[in-house]
Amino acid sequence: MIRIPPQRGGWLEVICGPMFSGKSEEMIRRLRRAEIAGQRVAIFKPMLDDRYAAIDVVSHAGVRMRAVPISCVRELLWRAHGAEVVGIDEIQFFEPSVVTAALELAEGGARVIAAGLDQDFRRLPFGPMPELLSHAEFVDKLQAVCHRCGGPATTTQRLVDGRPAPYSGETVVVGAAEQYEARCRSCHEHGAGAAVAAA
Repeated sequence: MIRIPPQRGGWLEVICGPMFSGKSEEMIRRLRRAEIAGQRVAIFKPMLDDRYAAIDVVSHAGVRMRAVPISCVRELLWRAHGAEVVGIDEIQFFEPSVVTAALELAEGGARVIAAGLDQDFRRLPFGPMPELLSHAEFVDKLQAVCHRCGGPATTTQRLVDGRPAPYSGETVVVGAAEQYEARCRSCHEHGAGAAVAAA
């Protein structure tokens, strides 16, 4: 695939997929290349994501990069001022106005790289991701390995005591391998209440 970035101004890249697909690692790889090229880089993460470190963005494989934890989109715009390349990890956890902020940064000349889950544990679109995907110049949807069958996984299964989480459960529950598995479409299971919610 040939990718030709815009010759002038900024743009938006979105890296999405299920948990354990390497989204954060891919974002870090792109940001490190930008640093090597001498560009001013800033990376942000939601303050609520403290699974591996309070400050660093850390992939499930242990790749890490120093980041700025932020609590709101307004803080993102303020702290990103002057950066040529802006990374935003776990973007699905931010309020919907993060779309406007990402576009504002791109229109101001920044290359914006956003990484996050495109679906929640119910396999429904997650937060601001659908709108971000529609505005992005470049989109990469990564696959993980299904924890059940070993096939290509595109969904995230939340577990409670080893069983699928109830369909009515909270959408945002921060966790890692102790609560989540990557699953393919065939192996993904809907928790209790799914049939009622779908009716």
